[in-house]
Amino acid sequence: MATNKVPGYRQINGSFGQVWWDGELIFEVSSFSAEVTANREKVQMAGSLDEDSKITSLSGEGTLKIKHVFTRGCKKFLDAWKSGKDPRSQFVGKLADPDTKDSGAERIVFNNVWFNKLTLMEFETGKVLEREFPFGYTPSDVDFPDTIPVQEG
Repeated sequence: MATNKVPGYRQINGSFGQVWWDGELIFEVSSFSAEVTANREKVQMAGSLDEDSKITSLSGEGTLKIKHVFTRGCKKFLDAWKSGKDPRSQFVGKLADPDTKDSGAERIVFNNVWFNKLTLMEFETGKVLEREFPFGYTPSDVDFPDTIPVQEG
């Protein structure tokens, strides 16, 4: 019985991840995550004890964490919020580990990104500082221009 094995060096190293925020490469990125949640309602049909579910909506949330080098985004977004505006952004995330089979890359574009919270200042003596930007987005405004296909055999 043949089994497909993937060598360890083919696993993608997060050190090769990059994020662009409104077209600008964020070189001080520390981590990036984005998730889609299928919001569901419970459904039970007559004549059965099974409980099933129905997707009622999708929601997108994530976190961009950057090393605190600049006052990136804080003043701009706070000023917009204070004037009653809800600014939107675009993130592009890319993973391109040189050990990926056939030098493949994964790139995802997140449009219609909004921010849920701004940490204006936070510090702890003796610590290298990072700043988190929790965000939301509409899953229908996400695109995968580049993917790493599954390799058979």
